[in-house]
Amino acid sequence: MGISILVVDDEQSIADLIEVYLKNEGFTVYKFYNGQDAFKCIKSEQLELAILDVMLPDIDGFTLCQKIREKHNFPVIMLTAKEEEIDKITGLTLGADDYMTKPFRPLELVARVKAQLRRFTKYNAAESVREEKLIGFSGLVLNKDTHICTLNEKPLALLPRSFLFCGCWVPIGVA
Repeated sequence: MGISILVVDDEQSIADLIEVYLKNEGFTVYKFYNGQDAFKCIKSEQLELAILDVMLPDIDGFTLCQKIREKHNFPVIMLTAKEEEIDKITGLTLGADDYMTKPFRPLELVARVKAQLRRFTKYNAAESVREEKLIGFSGLVLNKDTHICTLNEKPLALLPRSFLFCGCWVPIGVA
């Protein structure tokens, strides 16, 4: 399964058009015409990006964006006919990562989606790399950056010559 994108727009023709372009790029699309159904999807599916219209029949896109930001950090692109400066500022202030106005060019939207996903993937990869700097086994934790070793959260005083194994510090006799 590909990258999952939520599309929410009450104009069916626009939502359908976005879906076609995104599916042609290999994305999995969850498409909704109102905020309530979209919110249920947000709770139940693993999403990587959302494209939200502001003017929806039930929950407006700004509120939906706020609800997304309460629990998720995936990119949000607002796609709306609301083109006033205050609307753009409101959307970005409430947590949107990008803001496009209608009418729009579908290929530009796809390019913006890809750009947001690149950034999101890059920054999340950086977090996972930081986590890999710690190695743990049965209460023993080794920090490859600081070369600090703890056993059951208590520091171990070990000599550096006792440790070298496969490019990281490992106490002799513990492996």
